[in-house]
Amino acid sequence: MRSFSEIDTTVKRATKGVGFTWGIAEEVGKNIRLLEMFGLPGLKNLNLYFKNIKQKEFKNLTLITKENISKIPYCPIIAGTSFLDQINSTNEQKEIKIENMGFPILFLPFLSRASEIIGKRIFVNIDDKDFLLNFNQSIYSNYFSGDILEKGNSIKIKFLENINSFTEKDWQDLYKLSENTFVEESEELKKSAAGAGLTDND
Repeated sequence: MRSFSEIDTTVKRATKGVGFTWGIAEEVGKNIRLLEMFGLPGLKNLNLYFKNIKQKEFKNLTLITKENISKIPYCPIIAGTSFLDQINSTNEQKEIKIENMGFPILFLPFLSRASEIIGKRIFVNIDDKDFLLNFNQSIYSNYFSGDILEKGNSIKIKFLENINSFTEKDWQDLYKLSENTFVEESEELKKSAAGAGLTDND
């Protein structure tokens, strides 16, 4: 099995080798490492994409707007770099739509990293596949096949507001229990092992 460090380094060099700048190559190296760590087929998709760019045309999406549509497939790397660079203004859109992107799996890690920067989860729908990006810590998805996705006809991106998964009553009930630690422990509590015990060596 190849190490994540080896994947990062080799991908970075390969990306530079097909004509991208060293700066972008470093980003792609991090991204493919990230996808492989999350169990998504980043390297397979990148490998085929690099073979395709020698034969097919891809359009550079440099300014992310609310709706982005092109007859020529967007390059996922340039689109992702632009998205990440513009994230502080882009997330004000709440929802973004991109139509016709080549190899959209390669676009995902840029969004995952953006999720960490803005401190919000990002929901992504690529045709019939859903992805929930959690602050660059994990990616939940119904995409299990590991197949190469050569094209994303419709990509919908939604920035999710942070809300608690529990009610205020849940919080107050738990907080009330936590207040027990504010009260000096009685000998009775110590004997019942609710506190630290009679000695620290027990």
